[in-house]
Amino acid sequence: MLGIKFIRENPDLVKKDLKKRHEKEMIAWVDDLLKKDEEYRKSLQESQNLRANRNKATLEINEMKKQGKNISAKIKEIKELPSKIKNIEEKQKELKEKINYYLMRIPNILHESVPFGKDDSDNLVVREVGKKKKFDFKLKSHGEMIEDLNGGDFNRAVKTAGAGFYYLKGKIALLDLALQRYAIDLLVKRGYTLVEPPFLMNRKAYEGVTSLADFENVMYKIDGEELYLIATSEHPMGAMFMNEVLKESEIPIKFCGVSACFRKEIGSHGIDTRGTFRVHQFSKIEQFIFCRPEQSWKFHEEIQKNAEDLYKGLKIPYRVVNVCTGDIGIIAAKKYDLEAWSPREKKYFEVGSNSNCTAYQATRLNIKYEKKNGEREFIHTLNNTAIATSRALRAVLENYQNKDGSLTIPKILVPYMNGITKIEKE
Repeated sequence: MLGIKFIRENPDLVKKDLKKRHEKEMIAWVDDLLKKDEEYRKSLQESQNLRANRNKATLEINEMKKQGKNISAKIKEIKELPSKIKNIEEKQKELKEKINYYLMRIPNILHESVPFGKDDSDNLVVREVGKKKKFDFKLKSHGEMIEDLNGGDFNRAVKTAGAGFYYLKGKIALLDLALQRYAIDLLVKRGYTLVEPPFLMNRKAYEGVTSLADFENVMYKIDGEELYLIATSEHPMGAMFMNEVLKESEIPIKFCGVSACFRKEIGSHGIDTRGTFRVHQFSKIEQFIFCRPEQSWKFHEEIQKNAEDLYKGLKIPYRVVNVCTGDIGIIAAKKYDLEAWSPREKKYFEVGSNSNCTAYQATRLNIKYEKKNGEREFIHTLNNTAIATSRALRAVLENYQNKDGSLTIPKILVPYMNGITKIEKE
């Protein structure tokens, strides 16, 4: 979130940014937030003064007793103070709750390079990379390919878990693991530490890394517990240093997260309903970085390059888009989407996103670093999908299928497939 001090000092900047995001209602929030913040600070001073008066009166009563003076007036005065303090504290609580409501919902400040727009149709294409293959036969969907190659079972998954789940089997299951190992090896070689995080998080930690709307729309809650299944390893990695102060010498910290991911959201029609593309459970390799503020834009490009290099290695055409102001969400200051080419649909589809969250998550989570001079500052956090196998599988299955129904394995994955170069119908 944005710190209250930052909003106090930059209200016009915050309002200007909200206008870019088409958040007109929130512009009025800023004024009300500052009003309530002022009331809250005044009430704090008032309650402190009352406590000081109470302490002073107590000392005076003790002195008057020693001197044999009448203390009835002072006793009456001091008896009224607790109720006054209680009333003020109740007001403070109400004000604090409203202040926190605003702070948890007002979005991050956008980077100047984020294009203005209303929705994903206004996202700016940065580059297109790779040669698109030409096919002289009708392409199958990735779901059909999985079933034809005896590599998965969607019907039985619906029977056992419901829509949006799937079984992977045999060589297709091995291909899923090969994609993960391929991404892990690339990142580890580039200095990222492999992390397998908890698959559950408590609400306090989770509120630090994601939009509150996700609790209703995305995350699964454990019944009877304040625990949630993770939607991505980004979230537990981001919360790992909650309420800690890191040493400047410890950063940057670069993580490569591997986990299953669980999400309520699901595709609603067509290619999304029979396959692995948009489902309730999938595996993902995630990049995550903690760094000094002046480093974050350099690392934003670094993790983008890592993701692109993975798809270059797979020889799958892709494009990069700079996500516009109306499509970016509240956490990121800037976001790139990486989109792979679908030869079947003749369009690009999203396979990952890359966000520089600046100090927004760290402010919520209270993660700082200490400089050599002893000053403390909120750290910057960045995250980027390396490989979400549910989407990468679709890209491979569409771009590498053959006329006879077989699947050629991308050369870079063959070592991870125990030497298998092709998956054929059994």
